[in-house]
Amino acid sequence: MISSTVSETVNEHSRLLSRPFYNADGLPLYEDSRKWVRWPSETAHIIYKVLASNYVNVLLIFVPLGIIAGAVGWSPTAIFILNFLAIIPLAALLSFATEELSVNIGQTLGGLLNATFGNAVELIVSIVALKNGEIRIVQSSMLGSILSNILLVLGCCFLAGGTRYPEQSFNETVASTMSSLMAVSSASLIIPATLYAAMRGSRADDEKEDNVLILSHGTAIILLIIYVLYLFFQLRTHSHLFDEKPDEEGDATQKEPNILHPWPAAVVLVAITVCVAVCAEYLVDSIDSIVQTAHISKTFIGLILLPIVGNAAEHVTAVVVSLKNKMDLAIGVAIGSSMQIALLVTPFLVILGWIMGQPMTLHFETFETVVFFLSVLITNYLIQDGKSNYLEGAMLIGLYAVIALAFFVYPDNASIV
Repeated sequence: MISSTVSETVNEHSRLLSRPFYNADGLPLYEDSRKWVRWPSETAHIIYKVLASNYVNVLLIFVPLGIIAGAVGWSPTAIFILNFLAIIPLAALLSFATEELSVNIGQTLGGLLNATFGNAVELIVSIVALKNGEIRIVQSSMLGSILSNILLVLGCCFLAGGTRYPEQSFNETVASTMSSLMAVSSASLIIPATLYAAMRGSRADDEKEDNVLILSHGTAIILLIIYVLYLFFQLRTHSHLFDEKPDEEGDATQKEPNILHPWPAAVVLVAITVCVAVCAEYLVDSIDSIVQTAHISKTFIGLILLPIVGNAAEHVTAVVVSLKNKMDLAIGVAIGSSMQIALLVTPFLVILGWIMGQPMTLHFETFETVVFFLSVLITNYLIQDGKSNYLEGAMLIGLYAVIALAFFVYPDNASIV
C-alpha cells in the first residue's frame, strides 16, 4: 500500500516535471491568456524555434568569442579562426530570416529581397575589405563565391541527388537563361584583362590603369542594367517560365507555418547583419597577419576560405532540395546566386569603390580570368540538356578541387599580364 502511494506520488511529480511550460489549463505558456505570461513565453518559444531550425546554430557560441577576441586584441590567428567560425551560423540565420520575410511580402518583393540579402555575407565582407583598400580580397572573394556556387554547390547537388535518383531533370530554359547571363559576366572580365594586355608595352602604357578603370565603371553600370532587366524578365514579363512545377504525385506542397512574422523577421535580419559586419571587420583586419604567419596567400583566403563561410547556408539548402528531387530550386540556388554575384554585387562594389575613391576594377589577373571562363564554359555544357547525374556532380567537384589546389600554390605577387 505504501509502495503504491509512493509510486502514484512519483508519477504525479513526473507528469508535472514533464510539462513545465504549460499552465493549469494544459495550454502552452505562449498561448496563456495573461499577457505578462504569454509575451515572454512566446518570445522564448520563437527564439528556441529559430535556434533549432539548423544544427549549424550551435556555432553561435563563437559570435561573442570572436567579437571579444577582436575587441581585446587576442592573437590574429585566434581572431581570424573565431570570427571565421562565427560567420557560418550568422550566414545560416541570415538566410533563414530572409526566407521567413520573403514568404510574407509576395513573389516580386520576395525575389528582390532574396537578391539583396542572399549574398549579404559576401557583400558585407567585401565592403569592409574595400574600405580598408584590400582590393585583392574583394576581387578574389567575388570570384570565389561564383566558383563555389557553380562548381562546388552545383556539383554537390548533382552528386547527392544522383545517389538517390538515376537521372534528374530541371527546367532547361531557365538554366539556359542563367548560363547565358553568366557567359556575359565572364566576357565582362575578359575584356578588361584583354585591354590591359593590349595596352601593355605601347605608348599608352602609362594610361592603362586609368583606361581600365573607366572601362570597369562603364561596364559595371551596364551589368547592373542587365540585372534589373533580368529581374523584370523573371518576375513580370516571363514569370511563367520560372514557376515551380507540381510534384509528380500531383499533390500540392504543404508549406510549414512561418516561425517569424514580418516584423520579428525584419528585426532578426537587421541584428544579424550588424553582427556579420562586426565579425567581418575583425576578420578582414586579421588577414594580413594570417598571410604572414600561416604563409597562406590572400588570393586563397578570398577565393576559397571566405566563400565557404558565406555560402554555407546555400550549400546545405541546395543539397537538401536536390535530395528531394527539386532540381529547379537547386539550380536557382546555385547558379542564381552566382549570377547575382556577377551581375549585381561585383558591379555594385566597382561603383562603390568609385564613390569611395578606391581603384576597384573588373580587371582580374589573367589566371583568375581563365579559370572563371573555363568554369562557366564547363558548367554551361553540363546543364544545357536539362538533366543531371552523379557523374556530372563528381566532375564539377573534381574541377573545384583542382582550382583550389592551384590557388593554394598561386602566389599573391604573380605578375599581372
